[in-house]
Amino acid sequence: MVHLDAKARRKIVELKNIAVANFSSSHWLELGTLTNQYDLVDNHGRLLRSLSFGDDDYDGCAIQVLTSIAEAADENLAEIEDYIISRFGGGGHSVSSSAQAGPRIYFQPSVFSMPSEKPDPSLLSAMMPFTGSFAGVYQAIQQASRNNGMTCERADNIWKESAVIQDIFGLIFRSYIVVCDFTGKNPNVFYEAGIAHTLGKHVIPITQSADDIPFDLRHHRYLLYLNNGEGLSVLQHKLSERIATLYTDSLARLFSNS
Repeated sequence: MVHLDAKARRKIVELKNIAVANFSSSHWLELGTLTNQYDLVDNHGRLLRSLSFGDDDYDGCAIQVLTSIAEAADENLAEIEDYIISRFGGGGHSVSSSAQAGPRIYFQPSVFSMPSEKPDPSLLSAMMPFTGSFAGVYQAIQQASRNNGMTCERADNIWKESAVIQDIFGLIFRSYIVVCDFTGKNPNVFYEAGIAHTLGKHVIPITQSADDIPFDLRHHRYLLYLNNGEGLSVLQHKLSERIATLYTDSLARLFSNS
């Protein structure tokens, strides 16, 4: 019998919660087959029966069976985790702007608190320097948002948390689209773009100079603009088109998966 330390047992509890929320009897039998513990699952006196009838002891049966499977062989805990996470993505809800095929992960930030609000499909956020010279740029982004029925927000327009970075994280978390202005190589914008990419948001890079786009991001398409009346009008038009395209593509994926 494999000894399970405290870390392994905590992992089993986490996986049990996901299994209880999502498993059918077929999932239990598949997991038993993959770990060479089919008989343990099939012959358990209560597991599948309590699942079928919605009995109160199902939760306890689930953790008992998962623990027994993990104790049966060194590799079984990893097999359990791989099976559950690959199918149910960690048990959290998706905050990404579009569903993608392939494995999913979940994580818990140590620097930020997870917002209580859910992502808003009509919210666009602007990550950019707050200086007055960018006022016209922000107005162009706002108008492009309105043209597509979206609300545009910027971190300096909200004050929910004592730490500014928490407000920024919360805004990105709730956003469907994030516009990042890399003009001037602002390190805050670089950081915010990284958060947006990690959370799976639609990111639209814009800049007044191609040289300000970080080298690692130059393979992504970006909108180049001039900070004058004509240039901002062009930016507004191109942003409106890009936002509309992202909506259209997302709807197409939604209906293709329905």
